[in-house]
Order: sequence, then C-alpha cells, then structure tokens
Amino acid sequence: MEARRSGTPQEKGQKDEISLISSGRYGSIADSLASSTAPMMGEPALSTRRAYAAVAVLCYLNLLNFMDRYTIAGVLLNIQTFFDINDSTSGLLQTVFIFSFILLAPVFGYLGDRYNRKWIMIGGLSVWLVMTACGSFVNKSYFWVLVLMRALVGTGEASYSTIAPTIIGDMFSGGRRTIAISLFYVVLPVGSGLGYIMGSSMATVTGDWRWALRICPILGAVGVVLLVFLCPNPPRGASENRGQGVAGGTSYMEDIKYLLKNKSFVWSSLGITSMSFVTGALAFWAPTFLSRAQVAQGVRQPCLAEPCDTSDSFIFGAVTVASGIFGVGLGTALTRWLIGRVPNVDPIICAVGMLGCIPCLLAAIFLAPRSIPVTYVFVFIGETLLSLNWPIMGDIVLYVVVPTRRATAIALQIMVCHLLGDAASPYIIGVISDALSALDPVSTLWRFHSLQYSFLLCPAVAVLGGVFYLVNALYITQDRKAAQQFSEDDEQLLCDNEEQ
Repeated sequence: MEARRSGTPQEKGQKDEISLISSGRYGSIADSLASSTAPMMGEPALSTRRAYAAVAVLCYLNLLNFMDRYTIAGVLLNIQTFFDINDSTSGLLQTVFIFSFILLAPVFGYLGDRYNRKWIMIGGLSVWLVMTACGSFVNKSYFWVLVLMRALVGTGEASYSTIAPTIIGDMFSGGRRTIAISLFYVVLPVGSGLGYIMGSSMATVTGDWRWALRICPILGAVGVVLLVFLCPNPPRGASENRGQGVAGGTSYMEDIKYLLKNKSFVWSSLGITSMSFVTGALAFWAPTFLSRAQVAQGVRQPCLAEPCDTSDSFIFGAVTVASGIFGVGLGTALTRWLIGRVPNVDPIICAVGMLGCIPCLLAAIFLAPRSIPVTYVFVFIGETLLSLNWPIMGDIVLYVVVPTRRATAIALQIMVCHLLGDAASPYIIGVISDALSALDPVSTLWRFHSLQYSFLLCPAVAVLGGVFYLVNALYITQDRKAAQQFSEDDEQLLCDNEEQ
C-alpha cells in the first residue's frame, strides 16, 4: 500500500462512520428490500462481461427514460390543438412531471444508500411504464388526468435516475468508470432527440398523437425483464475496495450535512442546475419556436386543427441526437486526454461548454425568423457545447463523494437541478410568452416574437452556469483527494482484517 496522509480530524471522524461487513450475496431475489439494510460483501467480483452487460441494460433503459420525457414535446402542437390550451398550460405537462421527479428523488436516494438498489429500480420503472401507457388514453375533456399521469411518471424516473449511476460507479473505477458513465449519459441527448423523432413520426403515421405515448411502455417492459436477469446489485464501494463493500453507519441528516460541506458537490450542482434550465427550455419549446418562426416568415400557416406539421420536431430530434453523440464523445476524449495535465479539467470543460453555447443561443434566437437552416447550424453547435458536460457531470459526483453517500448525493443534486432547472424553465418561458402575447393576442407574428423574447432568459442563465463551474474548479482537486483518501483507508482496514 502506498503511504497516505493521516487526514484532518474532520476526515478521521468521517472515516469512523464507515464500517466493513461480510457475508451475503448481491443481486439475488432473496436480498430483498426488507433484509438488505446494509450492502453485502463476500461475493466474487463481477466478471467484465457481466458488468458490461449490466451497463448495456442500464443505458437502454436510460435511453427510453429520455425518449419518454420528450415525446410530449415532439407532439406539443397536436396536444395544444387537441386540448385547446395555451403556452403556460402546456408547460405544466413538463413541470408537474419534473416536480414529482424531484420530490421523490431524495426518497429513492435514501433507499438507494440503504436497501437493494436493483429491486427499487424495478418497482419504480413498473410504475413509470403503467402511467405512461394510461396517459395515452385520456380524451380531450380530461386534460387534468393527463397532467396527473405525467406527474406519476416521475416516480419511475426518480428511482432509476437516482440509483443507476451508483451501480455503474460500484462496478467500475478509473478510466473504465469514465467510459461507462459516458455511455450512460450519451443516451440523454440521444434519447431526447429520439423522443422528438418517435413522437412526430407516430403522430404523422397514425394521425393520432396519443400513439406516441404507447411505444416506450412496450420497449420499457422488455428493459425491465432484462434488468431482472442481467443487472446485479454490487456492494457499495466495491470498485474502490477490490470487489468488497462498505456500509454506512450514518443518519440521513449526517449525509446531507456532509454533502453541503463538500464544496465541489455544491458548486457542480449549481452548474448542473443552470444547464438543466437551459436544456429544459430548449427541449420543450424549440420545435414550437421553429414552427412559429416559419409562420412568421410566411412559409407556413398556423396550426388550427389536427394533425399539425411535426417536421420541426423530427429535424430538431435528429440535430439533438447528432450533437449529443458528438458532444459527449468530445467531452469524454478531452477529459481523458487532459486529466493528467490539468487536475481540475472537468469543471473547466463544463464552464467552456456553458459559456461557449451563449453566442450560439443568441444567434439561433435572432436568426430564426430569417433562415431556419442557419438556425439549425447554431442549434447544433450550441447543443454540442452543452453536451460536453453530460459525461463529466456524472463522473464528478462519483469521485468527490464517498461511496456510501452517492445515491443521496445524486438524489439531492437531481432535486435541486430539476426544481430550479427544467421543472421551472418550460413553465417560466410559457408564462413570459403568454404575458407578452397578451399585448397583441390576434397577431401570429407577435406570438412568435413573444416566445422569441422569452428565450433570452436562457443565455443569461448559461452565464451563471459558466461562473459556477469556474468556482467549482477551485475546489475539485482537494475534494477528490479527500474522497480517495476515504476509500484507501477502507481498503487498508480490509487488508488488516484479512491478515488477522
């Protein structure tokens, strides 16, 4: 073992809160929610083949997660026409989903740090699939039922998004973890883009937007079956402790206090919140904005009856998929290439992505009424810069937080970034747009400009995000070392126990 620092008194106190335990099996049905109050040790390390099979299943479900999330945006014009609702009411569909998501994320974070993560995910995903399918059968007199169904969909996504990254973190370490996390997060923009494509395509083929909501439940049922048979529940901290686990002896409030004192966690969470605000607004409103821009140009008539033209959703989805793959790949390559030269490179890349997207957003906003193709070029560049952050954000929380608090950390981060980010932005943009539209309610041109001016809030928030990540860069090296020291001390204790 390499020589290590003795650590500060505060670090020593934190280390005393972790104890190693032995015996038991992971990934078995017998390891139920009631009995698995502590993570298990003693199972042989996962084979590489099984670990990558598990990652493939988790990525597949994450892809469906984001496809489902943005299918609504892909058919938003049809929904507005079908239910006869305005912009602010339309924004509620995304807002209620995100609010239920963030309210339940801390609950699943608490459970994920203490109970069997695999079966928690399976239960939550089952609720998600049923609620999504039920939402597709709502008729035009019961818009509030669709809103309720979208709120309940957040149950499944809260369980999955909170817990799945921690399982990946416990199966891999170092460069392999970065690659695995990158694969998991590359499907965020890809899934979002496919959500637009699938939604618009199904609405066009069937002539009924509700069929767009029925594809993900079918595909998701296959994913849940694969999850049952192919995904393990590895011991917490297994990747840092030679396949063995650690169990936390801390209360939930102690976990929260630890996270709030972790400067890298706090500042990166604020950065993610800013990015979430921008991407949430773009994801929900961009296709509608581009459609209204063409109405403003006089090349398209306003949609007054179904079916509406959903070609903008299809094109925007394709652009989002391409920019997501390219951006995530570039972000992963940059961090792997520079990490040995610049220890705090991760938040710096995130800051570059946030600040770099600002001129692209401004160009897209003001060029839309003049040239749609040029607008798409700037949308692609801007989304590519934002996508640099996806794999890096997920990796940061895994290496600056100790293993037994990762699910809680991700849950708290999800709660903050969605509450102030993509839960708020679609509704805020819609409210501002409606308020401006009221100045000239009969003008289709002014209706476009109302949404256009509302979008100016996004570049302003992106500035804040860049600043937050630059501050994060000041602390990340220190916090990463503290978390590594924590794991090294656990491994030393394990070695000492084996020698005895």
